Amino acid sequence: MLHDILLVLVGLIIGAIIGFFGCRRFMENYLKKNPPINEKMIENLMSSMGRKPNSKQIKQVMSQMNRMK
Repeated sequence: MLHDILLVLVGLIIGAIIGFFGCRRFMENYLKKNPPINEKMIENLMSSMGRKPNSKQIKQVMSQMNRMK
C-alpha cells in the first residue's frame, strides 16, 4: 500500500518536471517564431504605409493593442 502511494507520488513529480521543461521549450520556440509586437514594429508598419509616426502616435497604438488583449 505504502509502496503504491510512493510510486504514484514519484510518477507525479517526474511528470510535472517533464511537463514543465516541455512547456518551457514549446513557449521559447513559439516566441521565436511569433515575437510579441513592440514599438519598433509599429513604427515600421506605419512608415511602410506612408506615415511618419511620432512617439505619441506610437504610444496610442501600443495602448490600444494592450487594451485588446
